[in-house]
Amino acid sequence: MSSSTSPSSPSLPSKDKIKEEVVAAKKSTLSGLRSLVAGGVGGVCAVIVGHPFDLVKVRLQTADKGVYTGAFDVVRKTVAREGLARGLYAGVSAPLVGVTPMFAVSFWGYDMGKSLVRRFSPATSSDQQFTVAQVSAAGFFSAIPMTIITAPFERVKVLLQIQGQKQLAPGEKPKYSGGLDVVKQLYKEGGIRSVFRGSVMTLARDGPGSAAYFATYEYTKRKMTPLDPLTGKPSGDLSLTAVCTAGGAAGIAMWIPVFPIDTIKSRLQSAEGRPTIGGVVKGLYRSGGLRAFFPGIGPAMARAVPANAATFLGVELAHKAMNRMF
Repeated sequence: MSSSTSPSSPSLPSKDKIKEEVVAAKKSTLSGLRSLVAGGVGGVCAVIVGHPFDLVKVRLQTADKGVYTGAFDVVRKTVAREGLARGLYAGVSAPLVGVTPMFAVSFWGYDMGKSLVRRFSPATSSDQQFTVAQVSAAGFFSAIPMTIITAPFERVKVLLQIQGQKQLAPGEKPKYSGGLDVVKQLYKEGGIRSVFRGSVMTLARDGPGSAAYFATYEYTKRKMTPLDPLTGKPSGDLSLTAVCTAGGAAGIAMWIPVFPIDTIKSRLQSAEGRPTIGGVVKGLYRSGGLRAFFPGIGPAMARAVPANAATFLGVELAHKAMNRMF
């Protein structure tokens, strides 16, 4: 008589294993929430410091040839026409409302990107530093969820920023009264597609831009972090000056490879009718060759250092505050 063998049942995880997984899940959730909050704080800092530079950049990118002679001419004419605070902070409502979730999602996405990199790179232990390539991959991933917020808010911001260029007749009112009015009119004109116009170019800019952004920040920060002479590992916290330096370097590294894409995006989002990416590219090239893709790069570079220094300073200080609180 042959003996029958019953199939072996899968072994259940032990209580200790379950407890470890619960603790790891809690840590991951808390890390994501901290990144969300810290990113929001950093974003507000970036807008307060960087908006006037951004306004100058956008007006140079979208103005007809010959309207401005340069960045200082934009500032001079803007202040003369609209006043100092109101002129240089025109359209600030959209980024202030949108930048908190935008930067929050960016830093949360970066945190999630690092988790994905660690999951698909078994050799990378929890206490091991990521390589620059891994940080770049996590940075690129952060742009994907961020685009959902960034694209419509940048569309609103650009339209509010450029409407101040128009010389109004006596008694004539601006086309848009504020951010919500822009959204209402865009939706009425072309539905949700009009509100989200430029999303592809936003992702095309922010994907490689974010990869360079986070990789440069981490690389610079590591180079400036003092090492323990015995272990060779980082020792002590980075000074606030070093954080600002790394943040400024990150801002410059982000803009250099993607500035032409940003110009195309600004033109696409500010044009009337139903422009296409190909049509915008051809129009720019016809108007001034390769140089036409780089108007406003001076203000963008000038903005990159203080705005992104303020961003990472806000992020690091927010993390420190939360570490003390929780």
